Amino acid sequence: MKFIKYLLVGIVFGIVLTKAEAVSWYRIYEMFQFQSFHMFGIMMTAMFVGVLGVQIYKRKNIKNIEGTPISIQDKEKGFLSYAIGGILFGLGWGMIGTCPGPIFILIGAGFYGIGIVLIGALIGTFLYGILKEKLPY
Repeated sequence: MKFIKYLLVGIVFGIVLTKAEAVSWYRIYEMFQFQSFHMFGIMMTAMFVGVLGVQIYKRKNIKNIEGTPISIQDKEKGFLSYAIGGILFGLGWGMIGTCPGPIFILIGAGFYGIGIVLIGALIGTFLYGILKEKLPY
């Protein structure tokens, strides 16, 4: 019962992304071919809202539901690890036609073949957890 609010937010988020066509393989293909502004507009809106939210949290000392102040730690400085991660993420996104969030939306919409992608994503996440101490960053 405690997690119902998170489930409801996830369902609404899935509906919004579906209606905005952000889970459409064709929209993602258009984005990677630089044929349409649609997906770039969605991502820029998300980045603007995220930056604005973080700045509000930092400046207004906002507290979470339990009353604890929200603390956002600065990320480590570095370029190489972010560049490599971004390239791998982009290659996977381009080859599969979806990023991790819409995988669940597509399964919920009845595209069950994407379950293979979900299994691959889970295996990749598991392997990263095993190898992250050995990676050079």
